[in-house]
Amino acid sequence: MRQFKAILFDCDGVLLDSEPLGCAAIAQAMTAAGVAMTTAEAMALFCGNSSAASLAVIERAGLDPQTVTAHADRLLFAMFDQHIPLIAGIERVLWGFDVPMAVCSNSLIRRLDRSIARTPLAHRFGPHIYSAEHVAAAKPAPDLAIFAADQLGVASHEAIFVDDNPHGLRCGIEAGCLTVGFVGPSEQRPDHALKLAEAGADHIVHGMDAFHALLSRLSLPVAA
Repeated sequence: MRQFKAILFDCDGVLLDSEPLGCAAIAQAMTAAGVAMTTAEAMALFCGNSSAASLAVIERAGLDPQTVTAHADRLLFAMFDQHIPLIAGIERVLWGFDVPMAVCSNSLIRRLDRSIARTPLAHRFGPHIYSAEHVAAAKPAPDLAIFAADQLGVASHEAIFVDDNPHGLRCGIEAGCLTVGFVGPSEQRPDHALKLAEAGADHIVHGMDAFHALLSRLSLPVAA
């Protein structure tokens, strides 16, 4: 049986149940700038994007990307100051298995500093919280998965890569990881599990209990 020595996690939508907050913030900022947008519309346009891709969407709408994203960040960070929601069951996964783990997120470092780094989960990852800013190319390029695995001291084909977006999964697939498409409790996109499967995920899980069960079946060492 293939042996796995590390787990690489996307952040928003996998560790943090924060994608609804991020989409609400960008929808409010777009609306304030003159392009009316609902949270659901923002989720369809922005969810899981790299920073560059999000800026391009805003520019195509005829707005100044820097102004809109600065406003959205202020709104989002104010939300984070009130509450940073965790994905239900994530603590059991993080502390239940004795393998090194890293965060692989397309978010900018400043967003990670205001979100995951301020939660109890940050202690499990130590210095291994990585942004697209740490590598030459964001997801879906494989750079982030390869970089994070190297920092953990394993080959990327020895890592499990879990993400809730098809383009994020392509990062893990191209890096040679075992890929897991994660469907979180706040997921509202139609047929999202099917889209994750079509993207090439090796496994699809709905929620952290299912992910924990999968890791157990893959015989990852259990924490003492």
